[in-house]
Amino acid sequence: MWPGSSPESCEAMALPHGIPHVQELPVEGKRVFVRVDFNVPLSKDRKVSDDQRIRATLPTIQHLVDRGARIILASHLGRPDGQVKPEYSLEPVAARLAELLDRDVVLADEPVGDGARKVTGDLRDGQIALLENLRFHPGEEGNDEQFARTLASYADVYVNDAFGTAHRAHASTAGMVPFVPIKGAGFVMAKEIEFLTKLLGEVERPYLAVVGGAKVSDKIEVLDALLERVNAIAIGGAMANTFLKAQGKELAKSKVEEDKLAIARNFLRKASERGVTVYLPTDVVVAPGLDAEESSTVSVDQVPAGTMALDIGPATVEAYRKAVKDARTIFWNGPMGVFEKPRFAAGTVAIGRALADNRLALSVVGGGDSAAAVAQAGVADKVSHVSTGGGASLEFIQGLKLPGIEALIPKSRPSETRGTT
Repeated sequence: MWPGSSPESCEAMALPHGIPHVQELPVEGKRVFVRVDFNVPLSKDRKVSDDQRIRATLPTIQHLVDRGARIILASHLGRPDGQVKPEYSLEPVAARLAELLDRDVVLADEPVGDGARKVTGDLRDGQIALLENLRFHPGEEGNDEQFARTLASYADVYVNDAFGTAHRAHASTAGMVPFVPIKGAGFVMAKEIEFLTKLLGEVERPYLAVVGGAKVSDKIEVLDALLERVNAIAIGGAMANTFLKAQGKELAKSKVEEDKLAIARNFLRKASERGVTVYLPTDVVVAPGLDAEESSTVSVDQVPAGTMALDIGPATVEAYRKAVKDARTIFWNGPMGVFEKPRFAAGTVAIGRALADNRLALSVVGGGDSAAAVAQAGVADKVSHVSTGGGASLEFIQGLKLPGIEALIPKSRPSETRGTT
């Protein structure tokens, strides 16, 4: 078993709407284009500093190697804005992948062109090539048809294993797919669809959503969608400040979206009408600023002038922990405080550990900062599923159609994807 994978991640599963799993595809001796998510952080000396996204895709790559496919990997890295920028080259990624697989990975010097065509054309069974950063070409984010057709011309089979980009209608995630005759989902994509689909169906209750982050404006659509499904919502992070201010609390220097107070009040009203319990902080950890050397815990009714709320307090942690303990289905997205700073990480880490302690619940962590938090707490392997895509998981939970998943649905079948994508 590859590091970063699990036995469950390597089991075949029936996917909704007839989306084929990579295990079902005829890949032997064929050129298989695999859209992966290798958008990983690099150190100053241009080494991969966190390889979890690379490791996550190893089961799909190894499966294709074992079956004698000719593998063409493709990803973006950073935001080069359609220009060739050496600092965004995938060269360090290719080197790390070769180390993990203990086999050669050939890096094409461009995403499309004569060099890419030669590298992909020269592949033999079981060999691996990685195209250079897709976003070096403006046609990737622009979903340009000619760029999409060129990518498709390299392949006989298309596999999407990049759930984190599935909500983007880009050339490599959506535009090229109709031009490849055989298509399906890799192990990462399949597992994401499986677990997130469960949250949209009949679940064991109580169903709790824990939602944090900086802005109400970033999450209000998700919160509204969750109102239709959950029994309770626990809110943390800076966005909780806006809800508290909407209730009349004075929060001194705390970050508050003043123009979203009416939206917050409306949400609380709708939750009350639907019988959904909304947990808000009763105490917070405050300090004069993010880099303050001292902090204190105060009631949300007594935030001192000149301070800002930067984490949920211990009484709130205990209330949220009890809600997590009692729940049987849990979705968590967004930190409870500025968890990048150790002084303000306690609330977020506590939620992660509470999820891990509840072994009776289906617990899904919605990517992004929440995924980093459970990793920081050392409990990522103790929750049911940690998503690889923050934005994609949020759109999925809303019941929206994700272009990268839509493209995999056989067109001869009904395309009713609400509730799965």
